[in-house]
Amino acid sequence: MVWDISPIAFSFSLWDHLIVIRWYGLFFASTFVYGIFIFRYIFGREGRPKDDVYDLVLYVIGGTVVGARLGHILLYNPQYYFSQPAKIFAVWEGGLASHGAVVGILTAVWLYSRLATDQSFIWICDRIGLAVPLSGCLIRIGNFFNSEILGTPTSLPWGVVFARVDPVPRHPVQLYEALCYLVAFLFQFRYYLQRGNAGPDGYLFGRFFIFVFGTRFFMEFFKEEQAVYITGTALNLGQWLSIPAVLFGFYLVWRAKCQNA
Repeated sequence: MVWDISPIAFSFSLWDHLIVIRWYGLFFASTFVYGIFIFRYIFGREGRPKDDVYDLVLYVIGGTVVGARLGHILLYNPQYYFSQPAKIFAVWEGGLASHGAVVGILTAVWLYSRLATDQSFIWICDRIGLAVPLSGCLIRIGNFFNSEILGTPTSLPWGVVFARVDPVPRHPVQLYEALCYLVAFLFQFRYYLQRGNAGPDGYLFGRFFIFVFGTRFFMEFFKEEQAVYITGTALNLGQWLSIPAVLFGFYLVWRAKCQNA
């Protein structure tokens, strides 16, 4: 398969300025639109004010963008950004880190929970653990449209040639990862529907860490080198950061099961 889709979805002129809309940006924005719909469903199902969803999503948008950007700057290329501080704000040039996004989202949720008296921090986190895997799926599809986060070369029949990069057939690792996140979302949502709630505090959130960062760890083996590798190991920085995230997930699941025993 040859993939030769332009990363630009469309463009238009506004006040003599060319506005370019990329596929990645559309998929990224769609995660928050989807978030509004699914959280309105959850809030309505559990008797919480649906209008609170808009405040929550605004907090999460801020936490996601700031956390993902700072994570990329501090973890992957601090020397470059500290030498050119203006580039820190050039988000349109790329550079978002999922591990930083998680920290940013958790910080934003904690701040929001201080204002919402009927929605505790862990209550919101469990519902985020239900919804976010589908967001990860959409973002990876956006990466595929952007011909970025490329897989390693392969001779398998489903290898994809990203014509805008090179003529080499590669693992469509973006789609592998997107499919895994979609399956994780379906497992989470099925559990939620069967129980009628999110279960013991921390359970869905723990499963989220296991599913998402377990997937991230293994998918890195199919990606071209793009992250910092730790000296003397075969793992990159993203994988090392994923290990404690998965362990934290197992701890949350174990803790939830103990509380429910």
